[in-house]
Amino acid sequence: MLTDLHSGASESNAPEVRPDLPTDESHASAEFRTLITECGVYPLDNRTKILLTGEDRARWLNGMVTNNVRDLAPGHGLYAFLLNAQGKIQGDLYAFNRGDHIDLDVERSQAAKLLDIFEHYIVMDDVNVDEASDRFAAIGVQGPKTRQILHTAGVVIPELVALQWTTLTWRGSEITLVRAEAWKGEAYEVWLRPENSMALLQELTQAGAASVGPNAQRLYRMAAGIPLYGEDIRERDLPQETGQERALHFAKGCYVGQEIVERIRSRGQVHRVFSGFDLTAPCAVGDKVAAEGKDVGEITSTATIAGPNGDRIIALGYLRREAFGKPLTANGVPVQRHALPFQEFLQP
Repeated sequence: MLTDLHSGASESNAPEVRPDLPTDESHASAEFRTLITECGVYPLDNRTKILLTGEDRARWLNGMVTNNVRDLAPGHGLYAFLLNAQGKIQGDLYAFNRGDHIDLDVERSQAAKLLDIFEHYIVMDDVNVDEASDRFAAIGVQGPKTRQILHTAGVVIPELVALQWTTLTWRGSEITLVRAEAWKGEAYEVWLRPENSMALLQELTQAGAASVGPNAQRLYRMAAGIPLYGEDIRERDLPQETGQERALHFAKGCYVGQEIVERIRSRGQVHRVFSGFDLTAPCAVGDKVAAEGKDVGEITSTATIAGPNGDRIIALGYLRREAFGKPLTANGVPVQRHALPFQEFLQP
């Protein structure tokens, strides 16, 4: 059964444009450094929650996604892809075992599409799907001083591993604290009632956290080499091409698209892989990467990061394996493949 099917996809629930957050490259680069050396805080307006209830929820979801939901322990989460029968990626999500239900944390822009797919595959299963954007807000806190800042703001952090969550009480209200994935370093998400989010943001900034905008978060993601669905991951891409092995489980049993994923694994590799690039001149999304006069890859996203030695243009995209080690160009200008992550940008 599906309820509130498209309530999270309307214009009224679109991410808020915040004029107080700088958007130019110099400010974004400075805020990016805050995430590495200090503590940044940001509302996760681009995320929403989908709740799964019903006796069949874990078995049903396990047959839908690429990771092992069946054996996911209460208090823990995982990252997974949703595929079609041809093994192409239709979306990505985080699933958290909340005991009596499963929370799916997804990009708000994907919610309507994922809900439509879920509706198609719920037949005789005891599964209820509830889009819950109006019941939750989420705040990200990231950087080496995160624990200190949260503690000062009244959020006492227990020891958590990546994608583990716990329920706490803050200022008399229940909140959920989630340890972010390892690629974010010392980072947490706080899930709480929307009416309490502004108060927590204010307390965190008063405790010393700096407000960080979406451009800086994007710089961090790109430096970490993490693809974004809808930008770096498209519906034509296969899971192994993205390099996100953390989304795959090869012993969990059948799921939609599993035959293709297993066939690729048995053959040993895919022909093209997600890669980083150093650019010597600006490129546009979709520009081809060439070697020896042939197209061997493409650019999916670019960014300029300011540094002590001047601006540097980086990109993410895909490159065919046979082009590794060969001189590369894009629009006739030299391009160099860069191993992911761009570790030099992530040092304090």
